[in-house]
Amino acid sequence: MALIVWDDDLDTGIEVIDNQHKRIVEYINKLDEARKTGNKNDIGLVLDELVDYTLSHFTFEESLMEEAGYPFINAHKKVHQLFTKRVGDYMQRFKMGEDIADDLLNTLKAWLINHIRNDDNDYANIVRENLHAIDSRQGGGWLSRSMKKIFG
Repeated sequence: MALIVWDDDLDTGIEVIDNQHKRIVEYINKLDEARKTGNKNDIGLVLDELVDYTLSHFTFEESLMEEAGYPFINAHKKVHQLFTKRVGDYMQRFKMGEDIADDLLNTLKAWLINHIRNDDNDYANIVRENLHAIDSRQGGGWLSRSMKKIFG
């Protein structure tokens, strides 16, 4: 099974989102490497990391869409929820001892690339415009604004 190689056509133009997507790609490739060893413990550890990171990415991505007033946020959230359920089903099957690695990897690769190119690119313009407008008004970047929200 081939590794996912990041391609510029996967860029949304939102640096923080693109970096998160690249990290998810790294986890998927790491899962592929763990699958090759056949070590179920290694596979389980990577799966847990991948799921945790992806869920936090979804939450972050949805907060950017909400802040930007993206009109189709509920539909996008539903796509995330359905995918989360699907991966949860794979996790249950894995915990029951089933070898799901090949099937899961194929699903993850196809879903991620399709999701970025279609669903994520649909919100990218409005989020980029919102981030730019906020940065222009406040004279600070997204990170400094977020740090102020979190830490005061």
